[in-house]
Amino acid sequence: MIRTTAVAAGGVAASHLLASPALALAAPMPRRAVSGKLGKLQILQVGVGGSIAPADRSELRNHPDVVFSGLCDVDSDALASVAKEHPEAFTCRDFREAFDRHGDKFDAVVVCTPDHNHALIDLWAMRANKHVYGQKPLVQQLGEVFAIERAIAARPKLITQTGNQRMGPEGRQHAVDILRNGLLGKAIEAHVWIGGPGEGTDGYFWYGGLKDPIQPPANIDWPLWLGAAQDAPCRPGLIGLQWRSSWDYGTGQLGDWCTHLLDIIYFSYDLPSPVSVQAHTLKASDFYHARGVMSTLTYDVSKQPNRAMFAKDRFVVHYGDQSQAPSRAELGLPPGKFWGSATLIVCEGGVIVVEPGGAIELYIGGKQVDFKTLKGLGKVTARNHWHAWVDAIVGGPGRKTDGFVQTPFSYAAGIAEAGLLCSRAARFPQTELVWDKSKLAFTNNDEATKTCVTREYRKGFELPSFA
Repeated sequence: MIRTTAVAAGGVAASHLLASPALALAAPMPRRAVSGKLGKLQILQVGVGGSIAPADRSELRNHPDVVFSGLCDVDSDALASVAKEHPEAFTCRDFREAFDRHGDKFDAVVVCTPDHNHALIDLWAMRANKHVYGQKPLVQQLGEVFAIERAIAARPKLITQTGNQRMGPEGRQHAVDILRNGLLGKAIEAHVWIGGPGEGTDGYFWYGGLKDPIQPPANIDWPLWLGAAQDAPCRPGLIGLQWRSSWDYGTGQLGDWCTHLLDIIYFSYDLPSPVSVQAHTLKASDFYHARGVMSTLTYDVSKQPNRAMFAKDRFVVHYGDQSQAPSRAELGLPPGKFWGSATLIVCEGGVIVVEPGGAIELYIGGKQVDFKTLKGLGKVTARNHWHAWVDAIVGGPGRKTDGFVQTPFSYAAGIAEAGLLCSRAARFPQTELVWDKSKLAFTNNDEATKTCVTREYRKGFELPSFA
């Protein structure tokens, strides 16, 4: 029988976001992942089809210490197809069944579902003492940031990793090294932008109008696909990729890409939770996130231990889509064109621009210079993003690992919070929203708190407790 003992979490107060401790899921001791030289890390993958899951599975199964012992997907066709590649793995369509009936058969979980079920399954895995690789963005609701952070505190020995493969190569790691070590002086502000999304396209994002409900395809268990979300009809495109732009199931382009764009800033400066967000855009529809957004995140760094790294008590990040880059002239840069997507940090001693793939442009005194000529530049190591997670778990004698994981949940939660604040604030355009994460509230706007912070979880799919 599937355990569904957690209670509803429809409120927004942090203390009510999680289930009652008395009804929490059991917390067994971690199962040993490796025994001797031939030991293998047993992995359950939840969500085996789609656009990202196959790549994650392919990379991980190429690690000599990995075997997929479990496969789970609400799509019976995808599940049957992948099961042929892993005939020894158990299969199920409900992730709760995997934990309830097969919990002793896996040590770690890879979560590749649509965004709205990310935090739910990540938390189930952590509650069961399983290491987790969770696809980005880590959460789909602002309230889930608190839940993830509470789980991290309760399970400090678990190795977590977020799908941020762009941090594996050397490029973006060099940018972090430059900024973290103050090679450009104190940070003044940051500008971040992503190209697209297009209007009415059939690609990764869809903003072409709400389509009429349809019967779910026969191979899809629609109630399980909904998972944490409330009952709603199936609509064309949702089961493929176009859920990414929807308010209930995705995070819009700003939320989807924040892990690949804001990561450098968070790794370099260990930013606290923002104190406010303001979005300038056309108002979003009831079903979609907005497109054409330029948002401003403000951070109070006056009391941070690393206050000396910032030029002022307030650090501001401008984050937008549609390639809304800042003025080069305003920044004192020579005429030219920025990349369509990039992360730009203005420091007292120069400006650094980093492309998602890791290419770097560096400007000092308004002139472009080769970043590799910077005095004090450290060495970085290119890593296989997926294998680094496995190595950090299995470790031990005879295994080469430094425990390095590119984007653990401790960083990914804050990054996701920032992306979500920007995408959600677009429901209240031209309005500065004052954010207090400790209260899970916009303290100056009750309607924004009610609308943008959390959801009412479906019975049987509530977030588990870690109290």
